[in-house]
Amino acid sequence: MKALVFDKNGIENLRYSDYKDPDIGNHEVLIKIKMAGVNPVDYYTVERLKVNPIPHIPGVEFSGEVVKVGEHVKSVKVGDRVTIYGRIFDGTCDMCMAGYETVCRNGGRIGVDANGGWAEYIALEEKYVFKLPNEYSWEMGSSLTVAALTAYHALKEADLRPSQTLVIFGASGNTGMFLVQLGKKFGAKVIAVSRKSWLRDFGADLIVDYNEVEEKVKEFTNGKMADIVVNSLGEQFWDKSFSVVGVKGKLVTFGTLLGASVKVDISQLYAKHISILGVNRGNRKDFVELLDLCKDCKVKTWKTFKLEEGKEALRELFSNQRDGRIFISVS
Repeated sequence: MKALVFDKNGIENLRYSDYKDPDIGNHEVLIKIKMAGVNPVDYYTVERLKVNPIPHIPGVEFSGEVVKVGEHVKSVKVGDRVTIYGRIFDGTCDMCMAGYETVCRNGGRIGVDANGGWAEYIALEEKYVFKLPNEYSWEMGSSLTVAALTAYHALKEADLRPSQTLVIFGASGNTGMFLVQLGKKFGAKVIAVSRKSWLRDFGADLIVDYNEVEEKVKEFTNGKMADIVVNSLGEQFWDKSFSVVGVKGKLVTFGTLLGASVKVDISQLYAKHISILGVNRGNRKDFVELLDLCKDCKVKTWKTFKLEEGKEALRELFSNQRDGRIFISVS
């Protein structure tokens, strides 16, 4: 099969080449990949993460069609459209036993600690493969594993309630566009911190620029500020995101795209009874709920590349012109 492969870190080492066709065991599913998302995780995977196996196929978000199933596979059949739950888990550690596969003690990530979806085919254990409802496009199916699941898990962990105010930094990004939509499904009043007007069509009640966010949130909430603030960007907007959290509010974070080292004003933290919450994707229960909940969700596509154009797709991830998701069309 054809695949995007690298044997040492660096985008310059990513190549479009032949790779051995995957075999499947009795409990595995062979998927012909239709579409793959381009995610910051993919960039870090190629650039600097320790991966397995070598040579390695990246790609953490993808969807496709089942072309072969093992003898003991029951949940999917040949011809089914599928997406994947991308956290590798053993099912036996204390975290898995508590239904928290996303932080399995012996786990990892498909696309990092096992080959991913930037290839024509992939073989996966049945437990990672889920039917993709017909309502979902291939683009949506290739946004669920990381972008949408992280958003959904973040809002659940933060215990977002109806009529609360949710402020989203990075609202037009891969995860941000799903935070906006899911925030409305949770019944919240959603403020998108962005310059993208199309977020109104995704459910944003108010769109504010980064340089006016404190003033606008204060005005919108009559001085109460936000109940939940999500910062998926990291260091560069940490102070601004922290400043708009209200009394007994929560600041949720899961991304370091713009830096990972921050300072915390402890006096404000305890004076306002603020909670800081870190999250990482979500568990399988979240994923099943998301598949049902997000049938009318939308994804904004900026560019779609061919598989052999993987280098260009990764480099465009950080373009100042990017306006939506980037995908790789495989077949």
